[in-house]
Formats: sequence, structure tokens, C-alpha cells
Amino acid sequence: MYRYFIQLSYKGTNYHGWQIQPNAISVQEVLVKAFSTILREDIEISGAGRTDTGVHAINYIAHFNSTYQNIHLDKKFVFKLNSYLPKDIAIHNIKYVKNDAHARFDAMSRTYNYYIHQEKDPFLLESSTFIPQTLDIEKMNKAANLLLDYTDFTSFSKLHTDVKTNNCKILEAYWEQENHKLIFTIKADRFLRNMVRAIVGTLLEIGRHKITIDDFTKIIESKDRSNAGVSVPSQGLFLSSIEYPECIFIS
Repeated sequence: MYRYFIQLSYKGTNYHGWQIQPNAISVQEVLVKAFSTILREDIEISGAGRTDTGVHAINYIAHFNSTYQNIHLDKKFVFKLNSYLPKDIAIHNIKYVKNDAHARFDAMSRTYNYYIHQEKDPFLLESSTFIPQTLDIEKMNKAANLLLDYTDFTSFSKLHTDVKTNNCKILEAYWEQENHKLIFTIKADRFLRNMVRAIVGTLLEIGRHKITIDDFTKIIESKDRSNAGVSVPSQGLFLSSIEYPECIFIS
């Protein structure tokens, strides 16, 4: 068997997240069907992690095993996949990797972006969240920078998940403004369920002057989800990048 990484993107609007669900369509399910049909063998696909319903991915990574060698060299293979797949899922590249390479466990970091628009724009309905209020970006950035000083993010985690630890190492967290648009970027070694949306929702409370930066610190240290802000809607969230060690790639 040969192992390959899939580099893909998808618009999550029509899917109940990445992971296969018993009674709902998911990105993973659609990909398994496409790869199995085109390769004419049963293919199992493992992803870099879950994305929730409605969340998008610009650069998602998954892996699969196949009896076929040199799939990554077949230029028509990606074309065939994209012809078979729906228009909201796109395969960009197939890479040959070591047999023990894993899309989830070998990831060194992941980067998410959250998009907000502050002027009504019908073309951003499914890819950004409309928040017309004036926000204090400077204070939001000061609070975001504090995230780098902590490791336990229980306060921003979905309750009753099956993870062994709520510790994460946040490497970057900042806001940028582009005309009437706001972009939040956060990079970490791992993320908890619902973590980014909960962090953004809490930072927006600072931007609205409903809580202070000291309050934000207390929320983190409380390790209590009920103290944090409401999670923002899923349509503004994008998984934008995943980093891996070069040593797992063969060609």
C-alpha cells in the first residue's frame, strides 16, 4: 500500500462539517465516494481534524492509502477527481508521503482566519459575518496578544468533548482591518472544538466595550466556558493553513 496526502479546499456551507455523520452529508463522505469510484477500490480517508458545520477550508489536508503506485505523478487524476466532485470541493494536489505519515498527528501547526464585514454586502453572506457596530480594534488586539501567554483554553472549548487535554500553544493571534472588513488570524499547535469561534466571540465583547481586558484574563484563568462570550457564526471561519515537517514527504 502507498500513502498519499490530499491538498484540498472546500466551502462548508452545504456540509455538516468534515467528519462522516450518520444522517447528514459531510466533506469526508463525499471524498471517500469520489476516490473509491475513480480508483475502483475501497478508499478510507483521514483528515487533519474536524471542522464544524458551515466552516470552510482554504488549505485542508487529508491522507489515504492505495494499492496504486505513483498516483501523485498522474496529472489526469486530479482532473478526474475535480470533474467528479461537486463545485464546492476542489482537489489541488496529491503528494506521496511515508507510510506512517498522518494528516492529523503529524501537523505541527494550524492557522484559522475569521472574517467580519461591517458594511452590508450580499456577496459575503456565506463567507463572512456581518457586524455593523463600531469595534475597538486596538483593545481587541491587546487582548488577543494575551492568548500567547496561556496554554489551558478550557474556557473556550466545547463542553463534554473526548480530548485528553485542553492545553494548546497559540503562536499568533491578531486582528487586521481592510476597509470595511476585519480579519482575525490565529495559529496554534492544536485547537479545541469550537475554540476559535468562542475566542472571537469573547474578543468582540472587548471591542464593544462590554468587558475589559482584565475581564478577558479572568475568563481565560477561570477555565469555565460559561464565562466566555457567545460563539460567532460558522460562515466566517476558514482553516487557511496546516504545516508539516518536510521529512514526511517522499516526492
